[in-house]
Amino acid sequence: MFIALSTFTVANDMAPQIKEAFINRPHLVDNAPGFIRMQVLSPQENPNEIWMMTYWSDEASYTVWYKNHMQESHQNVPKGVRLVPHSTKVRFFEQICE
Repeated sequence: MFIALSTFTVANDMAPQIKEAFINRPHLVDNAPGFIRMQVLSPQENPNEIWMMTYWSDEASYTVWYKNHMQESHQNVPKGVRLVPHSTKVRFFEQICE
């Protein structure tokens, strides 16, 4: 299994709107080949920080989706949101066991 972890921190008190956008997301990725599931988390010690983990059967499936659909997947981001500079990170993982 291949896992992509995207993290970012909201700078302008719009974290509740971002969280609501994730709750009401249009599920565009759900039918992508190789997609397994998505989790969105926020650490209790920093509620303005968002972690999005997507689980894929393999890295190639993630890469195809990212290249073809990343822009449309961000179309429902609330207007006016600002992120803490340099807070956006993407990391990739291989699941070893569950």
